[in-house]
Amino acid sequence: MRAHRGMPKYKPLIKYLSETGKKAILSATENYYMQEQNKRMPQVDAELLFVIEEKNNSVDLTEKGIHAITKAGEDAQFFVLPDIGGAVARIERSSLSPQEKLEAKNKVMQDFEVKADRVHSIQQLLKAYTLFEKDVEYIVQDNKVMIVDESTGRVLEGRRYSDGLHQAIEAKENVHIEAATQTYATITLQNYFRMYHKLAGMTGTAETEAGEFWEIYKLDVVVIPTNRPIARHDREDLVYKSVREKYNAVVNEIEALVQAGRPALVGTTSVENSEILHRLLERRGIKHNVLNAKQHAREAEIVAEAGRAGAVTIATNMAGRGTDIKLGPGVKEAGGLAIIGTERHDSRRVDRQLRGRAGRQGDPGSSQFYVSLEDNLMRLFGSDRVSGVMDRMGHQEGDVIQHSMISKSIERAQKKVEENNFGIRKRLLDYDGVMNAQRKVVYAKRRHALFGERLTLDLYNSMHDLCTEIAANFVGDTQKNAHENFKLEVIKYFSLDTAITETELLRQKREPIADRLYDEVIDNYHTRCEALRQTILPNVQRVLEEQGHVYERMIIPFTDGRKVIQVIFNLRQAVDGEGKLVVKELEKAVSLAYIDEMWKDQLRRMDDLKQSVQGAVWEQKDPILIYKKEAFGIFSEMLGNLNRDIASFLFGCSILVEVPSQEEQQRRLEQQRRAEERERTQLQNTRDDDDDPSNDNTTGIDEAEVRGVQQEQERRRALIESIARQKAMFNKVGRNDPCPCGSGKKFKHCHGR
Repeated sequence: MRAHRGMPKYKPLIKYLSETGKKAILSATENYYMQEQNKRMPQVDAELLFVIEEKNNSVDLTEKGIHAITKAGEDAQFFVLPDIGGAVARIERSSLSPQEKLEAKNKVMQDFEVKADRVHSIQQLLKAYTLFEKDVEYIVQDNKVMIVDESTGRVLEGRRYSDGLHQAIEAKENVHIEAATQTYATITLQNYFRMYHKLAGMTGTAETEAGEFWEIYKLDVVVIPTNRPIARHDREDLVYKSVREKYNAVVNEIEALVQAGRPALVGTTSVENSEILHRLLERRGIKHNVLNAKQHAREAEIVAEAGRAGAVTIATNMAGRGTDIKLGPGVKEAGGLAIIGTERHDSRRVDRQLRGRAGRQGDPGSSQFYVSLEDNLMRLFGSDRVSGVMDRMGHQEGDVIQHSMISKSIERAQKKVEENNFGIRKRLLDYDGVMNAQRKVVYAKRRHALFGERLTLDLYNSMHDLCTEIAANFVGDTQKNAHENFKLEVIKYFSLDTAITETELLRQKREPIADRLYDEVIDNYHTRCEALRQTILPNVQRVLEEQGHVYERMIIPFTDGRKVIQVIFNLRQAVDGEGKLVVKELEKAVSLAYIDEMWKDQLRRMDDLKQSVQGAVWEQKDPILIYKKEAFGIFSEMLGNLNRDIASFLFGCSILVEVPSQEEQQRRLEQQRRAEERERTQLQNTRDDDDDPSNDNTTGIDEAEVRGVQQEQERRRALIESIARQKAMFNKVGRNDPCPCGSGKKFKHCHGR
């Protein structure tokens, strides 16, 4: 049982459990230790390094496993997550200075994040090594790990496992490890389909999933009779004890079919199984084609030959190939296409899709599935009763059992798997229902920003929400510095010195203060937009006149000192609209930049939340309810941060590179020309006669102008160096380090947000 808990896919163990009576003993032992909510299970797991729950597709380290990988015993806490709440409380009670307390808290948080990443990495590596098999879940091609679709057997181009799992598999296979990807958008297929007003579909295997179609989409499944009566003969499953016996029987059957002049389509559930069968047929000298994820490019050619007399085609999960297998001359008379299934798939749909390749439009054909007690489906869900029957009947090696009861037992096992998978999909949909509500709000905002619909209204709404939030925090506050802090908040986000007095803030209600502040903010915003338009318009006109024949669009970078946003606009349209287009494009660029950034971070936070709420089951609570409650708070916080950041940028930004007017440019060029002329004259005078006083001021240049040019050059150089230093300073800061701006916040909550 320990071997079964620690490595259930171990081939010798699977072989051992197929012997008479062994599976029944294991089941009885497992039931004993699982009594009273797994009370005795720690006795079994005490000697193991990790435990694999194959049905749940999970793997967990044991205490012994954690000790084994803890740096040879040097650091006993190497994989132990610190108690953040307790540690912070102890720091608060200590006699440290505020700065030292801040540093101590940051150290605790940093330690927690490092260890959390470490534990997560180990979990993903364990999954990669124990639950994901090469040529089953994935293949390695061109030094890359490629995922194989379990339903169609095709390679999923461009798809990667999330949450570091793909990197773990790449490390396992010793191929180039790609950088971790950040999710920018996510949606379940169910919610994606439900975005359409009308839904309909057609498939030969929908009947098995009729319940799910109704529950998820409220769609009925209607069975349409076949055009011609089905002449295919679907035989009962042949059940063997071991995989070796099963494959020997399959190869014998293929050999008999070839001699009879019938084509055979052999279905397998994985690339690995198709290659095992390929090697067995090669040993017998039977000519055949293999269609799996590795030979995907030859699909059309292989399918075109599959219906010829005596042709043998091995296909991994024949579902969705979309091509009829045309029968060659003499094949119908010989009995038609023969379908051989080497294993029952987890889903009845895939088995029926394989069967459906034969007997089309009234053609003759047959289908036969070969099953062993060592197959994954039988081992996990269905073999106890079947193995018990075979034990009682005294089946020896090589014996086969074929009975309708066995086939029904296998179908029950498949139903169990399908129900389990549907439960997983339904649960996923429940979680995505929460995300879907958030997605609609954020995507609507983004659409308004992208196409200009309601963008101004959205901005005004966000400013009003922010004014309401600031008013709620300070109205009625009797603390000494309440009014001063209120004014600082308004300056921080709106660059505005509000006229609201301390008495008004103390005595009036929240709504009037919020409305009055909003009026001040909107007036200030209109003034800023008008000033920006007046500043930019003459320069845009000049660029259009001088270089409009070369450039159609122009880029102006804006910055608030922390973030730089490029605003791109059409020169002609900007001039025709008297500069209003530039302001609109600035609003659009700022909104899109912050919405995308916030939504990307929100997706990560929601993923983390989904993982963290799973522990609620131990408190007899429903994780989805906890998830919904916490998600609302996180989303509200995100919207608040979004409003603050957009307002802060729009009210505090300036043009990063100054655009001088034409007159200013001419004046500066003249200053520079005269300064250069003076330098040349002075150099010449020095050469002629260093001591001749008559050479002083020969050009009549004003030295103040020269100093002015030099000071301007120095100022620009200092500005560029300051920006470079600021970038370098922020690039070196860790996420949990104190922000260099001196706010006292962590970098990730301040300038690193």
